[in-house]
Amino acid sequence: MLKSSSSPASPRKLIFNADDFGLSQATNRGIIQCRRQGILTSASLMVRAPAAAAAVEYASDDLFLSLGLHVELGEWEYRTDQWVQTAEVVPLDDPLAVRDEIYRQVDAFIKLTGKNPTHLDSHQHVHQQNSVKLLMRELADTMGIVLRGNSPAVRFWGAFFGQDEHLQPKPENVSVANLLKLLDQLQPGITEMSCHPGLDRSLNSSYCSQRLLEVQTLCDPLIRQAIRAKGIRLVPFVPTPVQESAAAGFIAQQQHSAAMAANQEPRDGNKPTRCAPELTEK
Repeated sequence: MLKSSSSPASPRKLIFNADDFGLSQATNRGIIQCRRQGILTSASLMVRAPAAAAAVEYASDDLFLSLGLHVELGEWEYRTDQWVQTAEVVPLDDPLAVRDEIYRQVDAFIKLTGKNPTHLDSHQHVHQQNSVKLLMRELADTMGIVLRGNSPAVRFWGAFFGQDEHLQPKPENVSVANLLKLLDQLQPGITEMSCHPGLDRSLNSSYCSQRLLEVQTLCDPLIRQAIRAKGIRLVPFVPTPVQESAAAGFIAQQQHSAAMAANQEPRDGNKPTRCAPELTEK
């Protein structure tokens, strides 16, 4: 049984998770550099992104890197005092479309990696919206894995990010000096800190130059020295036996659904389509 992340007797354990794995080849290189030379212990894969397969190829050779799913449902920017959606995968006000898309990305993850994700999160934290949160929570419970910011066992802390709440640049937030301060403030128990390292200087994103700064900070020897001196343990997301059992059951359920869909007779001249199983099924 997992203990609460806030238990005062717990040692300080830190999961440093890189979002956007697979976004581009240069983003992958930055994440891999932070894994090999820095403090990265985990990553979240964007299965719709062009370099997802290359990211999986690296991750398959790293037995101690936990790999989760970074669900992508759209893109938003802050313009003239309001949030504007600049890309849409599915409409968030259509729960059936959202559910089917989430399951499609889970299926894609399993096909790419041959296993379940170790954790779930989402691009721009869209899973914290009410229309998506319930679906993602039920999915995480069904799979027996952690959903970012929704687990008593793993506290999420998003303070290492080079923009403010309106996406204005704050490069000082991802500096070595600031990360050292954050490490001093780390609470007992298990904490996940997200990051977005990368080496893509031409990335079409408002978060570009900060990715290069993150690589420098996460690979700086002072950070690893401070972690060692403070007695902080760097850890990945590690499935418990209960989670592994739930994951095995989920994969079996997915395989059964795929087999049923493959054997379904086409209707009205259309090819059969796969329906996502009910999220509440265990």
